Amino acid sequence: MGLLAEWRAERDRRQRAATFVRVLYREPDAADVLWLASSATAGDTDHARWELRYARRAMGMLVARRDALDDRTASLVAHELVEALSRDPQVGSGRMSLAERQLNDRLRAYGDALTARAAEPTGARLARVLVTFATGRDAADPRLLERAGALLAQYMDEANAALRDAFGVASLPEDLPPSAVVQGRAR
Repeated sequence: MGLLAEWRAERDRRQRAATFVRVLYREPDAADVLWLASSATAGDTDHARWELRYARRAMGMLVARRDALDDRTASLVAHELVEALSRDPQVGSGRMSLAERQLNDRLRAYGDALTARAAEPTGARLARVLVTFATGRDAADPRLLERAGALLAQYMDEANAALRDAFGVASLPEDLPPSAVVQGRAR
C-alpha cells in the first residue's frame, strides 16, 4: 500500500472512531437519570447524569477493546474519547484532569468486573460498579442491581451496534473455522 493510500486508510479509521465515540456521548435518558438519582445519589441528578455518562463511555470503550475487528480500533477509540472529553462543554475549566481520572477509574473498575471470574453473573458485577460509584458503597438491593445491570447491558448492546455500524461486521467463509483464516487468506 502506498503512502497516500495508508494515509487515507488511517484517516478513514479515525473518522469511524469519531463516529463511534459520538454515539458514546449521547446524553443518558432523563428517566434513567431520575431513577439513579432517587435510588443511589440521594436526589443528586447531576451526579447521576455523570455516572451514566461515564458508564456509557466505559461500556463503549470495553466493547471496542473486546469486539473490534482490528487491533488498532480500541486505540483509535481511546484517542477519540480523550479528544471528545477535552472538548466536552460539560467539563468545567480546569477540570479536565479530574474528568480523565474519573473516566479511567470507572473504565478500570468496569473492565475488572467484566473480566473477573466469580460466581456472581457479569451483569450483577457491572451493576455493583455503577452503584458503588453512585453511592460510595456497595449495594445489596437486588432491584437496584437488576435495573443497573439491565441499563449497562443496554449500553453495551448499543455500543456493539454502533461499533458494527462504524467499523463493519466480520465476514468469514462458511466452510472454514476462524482459526484457519489468516489475514484474509485461508491456509
